Amino acid sequence: MSARSPFWTRRFRVHVVAVFLIVVVGAWTIYRLQTKIPSFPNSGKMSEQTLDYLSKGKIKERDAANVEWYHAANSKAKITKALKSSAQMIEADIIMRGHDPKEPIMAHPPQTDSDITFCDWLKEVTASDKGIKLDFKSLQAVAPSMQLLGEVRAQLHVPVWINADILPGPGGKATPLEAQAFLEAVGPGHPGDVLSLGWTTGWSPNTDNPGYSWEMVREMEEVCRLLKQPITFPVRAALLPQSYTQLSWLLQQSDRYSLTVWTGQSDELAVEDLLPYRQNIDKSRIYYDLLESQSNAFRKLPGYS
Repeated sequence: MSARSPFWTRRFRVHVVAVFLIVVVGAWTIYRLQTKIPSFPNSGKMSEQTLDYLSKGKIKERDAANVEWYHAANSKAKITKALKSSAQMIEADIIMRGHDPKEPIMAHPPQTDSDITFCDWLKEVTASDKGIKLDFKSLQAVAPSMQLLGEVRAQLHVPVWINADILPGPGGKATPLEAQAFLEAVGPGHPGDVLSLGWTTGWSPNTDNPGYSWEMVREMEEVCRLLKQPITFPVRAALLPQSYTQLSWLLQQSDRYSLTVWTGQSDELAVEDLLPYRQNIDKSRIYYDLLESQSNAFRKLPGYS
């Protein structure tokens, strides 16, 4: 019997350690559930995290169509106006200044300078409860901007969308940012951040504008498949009628995915062409960033609600 004692002693120790680990892991799981860690809301569907935040008093329902946007807050005057507006999300463009000192600034090409740097822009928005969408027009600006963003994370408790066109799309003539280089510069992100990954596009009047092809959506899905963040795909409203099947398929690939429908200032859009998206896609998974006149007409259509 004494010869077997060391074996049983070891076995008993292993058993005790296993029970201890189970108790600790279980207690930690219960603690996380009770304290709701992380603090940023998580509805289970990662694509809905922005709505989790905005639906707490900022929009009436968990309907992404209710989100209002303020665009091109690329100057001191514009960001001041944006912060006073009714919009829940503020969008601004980021490039590297075209001369010394080289640093991220708020501007849209072909501009090369601005009266506000990204650093100073962040100081303005950190005191606000509005979400922000950072539209990168320069790959060189991404890494230093992410560093600046990281420095204010403790004061920033709002949705952060990080946007870039990373693939060529229908009618696109601009050069997209290189996808993997952009994603590497962005890094793993922060809980609640949304990657807004789009295609370069174009639209011309009096011509047959192509939609988003199967090749385009499959290439995008391949890029996004292994990412962990929520992802929204900015899609041009005037190109959606011929793209429903492809974009519906793209959304079906992950509950992390959503669409953000946007429109160009000169685009011709029949708002009734957007109804299939409104009627057949979960309202929490499709944002509408339209002109005010288009948005009002869209909401009045039979079948909108």
